[in-house]
Amino acid sequence: MCGGLCGKVQDLRVFYDLLTGAVRMCCAGEMELITPRTFIRRRSIGDASALSAYYLRNAEHLAAWEPERLTGYHRQLEWLRRIEADGADAVHLVARLQDAPQEIVAICSFTGIARGVFQACHMGLSVDAAHQGSGLMAEVAEAGIQHMFQTEGLHRIMASHLPENQRSAALLQRLGFSREGYARKYLKIAGSWRDHVLTARLAEDAGPEGDQTW
Repeated sequence: MCGGLCGKVQDLRVFYDLLTGAVRMCCAGEMELITPRTFIRRRSIGDASALSAYYLRNAEHLAAWEPERLTGYHRQLEWLRRIEADGADAVHLVARLQDAPQEIVAICSFTGIARGVFQACHMGLSVDAAHQGSGLMAEVAEAGIQHMFQTEGLHRIMASHLPENQRSAALLQRLGFSREGYARKYLKIAGSWRDHVLTARLAEDAGPEGDQTW
C-alpha cells in the first residue's frame, strides 16, 4: 500500500521527514494519512462497529484514563449517532494496521478547534492494549499532528495528562510538547475530578525526538 515507506522506522525523526510527502487525498475526497505501519482516516459511519469493538475490548486498559460512561455508551448505534453529529470543531482520526485493516488500533482526536486569532485545539490519544509499547501511538500521533498543522492550518495543539501517567508524559515530551502549567481538578476522570499537567506544541516547534515507546 505504501511502497518503500512500509519498512519499520526506529527513529521517529526519520518518520517525521518522510511524513510530509505521505499525505494523499482519496478519489472521493477522503483524507488518508500513511505511516510506516498504518493508514489513518477521519472517522466515518462505516467505523461505528470497529469503534464499538475497540472500546469494548480495551475497557479495562483505558478505564483509569477515561471518564465514566453510562451502560451502552459504546454500542454500535451510539457510535453511529456520535459520528453523524461530528462537526467542524473536531477531527477524529482512526488508525488501522496496513496488514490487518479489520480493527482500529489507535485513536487520535483533535477537539475544541478554535479559529480566528487562536487557531488551536486539544489532542486526545489512545492505543489498543495489544500495541502498547510498540511505538504505534507515537507514529499515529505525529501523523495527526502534522495534518493539523500543515493541512488544517492550526498554530497550537494542547494536550493534558494525569500527573501519574508517566507514559503519556514521556510520549508528549518526545513528540515535542512542552509543559505549560498545572490545572487543579481539571477533568472528571474515572468518577473523580483530577488534576492535570498541561502541555502544548506550536507549529514552529521542533519535531519529535528519539525513538518512541508507547
